[in-house]
Amino acid sequence: MNLHVDHVSFSYASGVRALQDVTLRISSGESVALIGENGAGKTTLAKHLNGLLRPGEGRVLVGDWDTRDCTIARLATRVAYVFQNPDEQLFERTVYTEVAFGPRNLGWTPKDVEAGVQQALAQVGLLHAADHHPYDLQPSQRRLVTLAAALAMNTPLVVLDEPTTGQDAAGVERIGALVEGLKTRGRTLIGISHDLDFCALHFDRLVVVSRGAILAEGPTEAILGQFNLLGRAGVEPPPLVRLADALGLLGAPRSVDGFVELYRQERKPEESDHAHRTR
Repeated sequence: MNLHVDHVSFSYASGVRALQDVTLRISSGESVALIGENGAGKTTLAKHLNGLLRPGEGRVLVGDWDTRDCTIARLATRVAYVFQNPDEQLFERTVYTEVAFGPRNLGWTPKDVEAGVQQALAQVGLLHAADHHPYDLQPSQRRLVTLAAALAMNTPLVVLDEPTTGQDAAGVERIGALVEGLKTRGRTLIGISHDLDFCALHFDRLVVVSRGAILAEGPTEAILGQFNLLGRAGVEPPPLVRLADALGLLGAPRSVDGFVELYRQERKPEESDHAHRTR
């Protein structure tokens, strides 16, 4: 299920030009994060992927479907979208019926709906809250409900808009594990995030968006090492990458383990040389 954004431009009714001649290809099974400052156009671009917005110019292909020719309901069978603000997404009276809404509308059998909901709630740790009203939960838990709703639909593509917002360390770790699980199952992931630590850990490709255009894209390590580029986009490299740069290490580590390995590799020759000279 490949995605192809082909020379897309888009303006809001107010006249604001939000996207300008954007072209982007995402292959099936990729994990790609859109990064950039507020107002860069990241969410506007992502909402073109499931038909919430339609191109003013150009086209968006989800597999072999042109989003201009598809209803949002039809596109929902291929693309699950998790909103940045869960309160914009939740509308059912219980957590269970919220998570079941998508599968039921996709025509699943009651047995399959039940199995899908139970599995999704177990993945986000909310089985105990199945009969609760979503708005009786904490905001961080409401976000997990929207994630469960996306998981339950089992779509080939999942869009996560600022998935770690409002989460504590345990919540971020849980969401990271969910992302890794989706990657293992071959789902295509598109993330929108200011949390570059999270992006570094869980997304293998970064797309830098600024003023409605794509400044650059490439493997996560390559993009994180370009400080000037990230500065132009209004974002800072993760602390580990800044520390590696301050120590003169030639690389952009994505994790603590990656930093330790990079340090070991680059410092080992110096330490060996020092030990030889002091003998």
